Formats: sequence, C-alpha cells, structure tokens
Amino acid sequence: MTARVRADLATAARIVVKVGSSSISGESSWRIPVLVEALAAAHARGTEVVLVSSGAIASGIPLLKLDARPTDLATQQAAAAVGQNVLIYRYQEALHAFGIIAGQVLLTTGDLENPTSRSNARRAMERLLGLRIIPIVNENDTVATQEIRFGDNDRLGALVAQLVGADALVLLSDIESLYTKPPSDPGATPIDVVAADADLAGLEFGATVVNSVGTGGAATKVSAARLAAASGIGVLVTSADLVDRALAGHDIGTWFEPAAG
Repeated sequence: MTARVRADLATAARIVVKVGSSSISGESSWRIPVLVEALAAAHARGTEVVLVSSGAIASGIPLLKLDARPTDLATQQAAAAVGQNVLIYRYQEALHAFGIIAGQVLLTTGDLENPTSRSNARRAMERLLGLRIIPIVNENDTVATQEIRFGDNDRLGALVAQLVGADALVLLSDIESLYTKPPSDPGATPIDVVAADADLAGLEFGATVVNSVGTGGAATKVSAARLAAASGIGVLVTSADLVDRALAGHDIGTWFEPAAG
C-alpha cells in the first residue's frame, strides 16, 4: 500500500532506498554497516527492501591508484568493473551478520526502455524479493556510454521504484532535508512537505553538485522525487546518517506526497 505520509514508511511492504557515492565511498565507507543495519531492521519487520547504490567508480579509483575520478569513459568503465566487485563485497560482508543475502542487479537505460528487457528485469527483481534477498541495484557503468546513461542514480532510484511498484522511495543525501535555497545562503529554510501538485518554480534548490566521487545534488533529487511521486510513490529525502529513523517513519527530512492514484 502506497506510503501517503512519512509514518507509513514503518509499515510499508516494499521500499526502495537510494544512497550516493559520497555517503558510502572512501572515508565514508564506514557508513555501509550503519546503512545495512537499518535495512536489516526493516527487512526483519517483513518489508521488502531494494537498495540502489552508487559507488562502483568511486570504490575502484583507489584500487587503480588514481588521484581523482577519471574523466574519460574507458577509465570510468575500468574503475566501475573493479569497484562494483568491491562494493558488493562490502555490502555482503555487512549483511552476513543479519543472515541476509544480497543480489546484484546492474541496469542500463536500455534495459528499462525496451519492453522485453524491462519485463525480464522486473521478473528477476520480484523473484529476488520473494526469496527475501535484498537486490542491490546500480547503473551498469562498465557498458554504459555517455549517450545512454541515467545521468544520476537518483533518477535510477525513481525508475526502479516504478519498476517494482514500491510503496515508497527514500533518497539519502548529505543533508537532513531540502531547503528553499542552498543551505549556506541567508534565509534558507528546510522544506517539510512538498504537495503532489506543488509549484516549485519559486524555489532555489541550488545547482547540481559534482564532487570528487559522484554526481548529483539537490536538483537531481527534486527531479527524481517528483518523477516517483507523480506515479503515486511517496518519497522521503533525508540524510544517510538518519536512515534508521527514516525507515522507522520518524518526522524527518523532506516528504514528497504521492499523487492520488
């Protein structure tokens, strides 16, 4: 049943959680066990959980002895090939303590646009969830090209939530909630709820941020949240450090109300 308000996250049957590179890569890799503990608690309540996780390229960078995120496609693909293996290993190691198995699912935009491959992806995800496995989804960076990329995993999270008919989508960020303008600006105030029919034209969410390990930012989260909410999926945007409270339905973050279905 669709989560209409934040509190419904505590009893939602199926939730998609998206986390970005900056939250779980490099010096932030300590956050993986924290994230997994929250996912495991929801899993123990009977919730079916899908994790959309960035971080393949970022995890591969130090292993390839690179000083920064590569800018050429071939090296990005190489970093992703090495880093995806490491990323899934870290998640599985953390999940082992809870007796939960992870299943890796790598997608490209073509997989979701082609009816046959989209149907296959949905069937595979449904079977994984039926087996009580947590699918860990990422863009297939090793084969994706600039022309066919999702652009950011916030959008991928929204599309996966649509694919599996999720009750809610949780977009994890570096800040607790979205603001009316960049948080560092005077007069910036946190946004509590975004109505399904809200006009956001007057709000300044800030330019898309591109940091050393990932892409994304407030603007991409708003776009992804509106995409999912328009299809009847409630969306919470909040900090990765508050994931346990988010999945327990606490009154935190910015809630995007789902369109009436």
